[in-house]
Amino acid sequence: MRIRDEYKELSIKKSALEMVVKQGIDGLSMQRLAKLAGVSPATIYIYFKDREDLLLQIALEENKKMSDATLINFNPEMHFADGLRIQWMNRAKYCMENQLSMEFWEQLKHTPLYEKIFENMDSGFMNAMKKFVHNAIERKELVRVPVEVYWSIAFAPLYQLVKFHIQGKSFRGSNNSFSLSEDMMMQALELVIKGLTP
Repeated sequence: MRIRDEYKELSIKKSALEMVVKQGIDGLSMQRLAKLAGVSPATIYIYFKDREDLLLQIALEENKKMSDATLINFNPEMHFADGLRIQWMNRAKYCMENQLSMEFWEQLKHTPLYEKIFENMDSGFMNAMKKFVHNAIERKELVRVPVEVYWSIAFAPLYQLVKFHIQGKSFRGSNNSFSLSEDMMMQALELVIKGLTP
């Protein structure tokens, strides 16, 4: 039996993440991955059953990092405006510091694997978010809307601003440079809170 080497395992995951971002899910071949990671193809199978298992493990690890970062200084008992502000700050910081991870998630969103990832996720993050929303509704700090509407209003504006920031311009093909400031983010957040407050 071959001994697991943490450095090799990390190299495989990092290389796979980079390949998916640059070449898409279909571009992830185990042969090319082995070459990029500096290991033999057989070494990959010491750590992962197959390509799907590799992608699933990477996705779950990246999700855990993002969830942990989002929950820093956050408490589901917080008042809605305070809790949402902390989430925005945490999410923006994480996205800007982990651009490769965010691009990896964009690739996974439109694959059958995406549902499987959610089935295997740690429920702690989702439970904290649900509790936060339910508490805010009970205190009449938040209107009751379908979860898809809530998410679209509460977070989609933030993620679009972060995308503009990462691109360095407001729209593709635009010559206008763009850098997201905290003031701009707080202006958008204020409008979001107004839109979700009874």
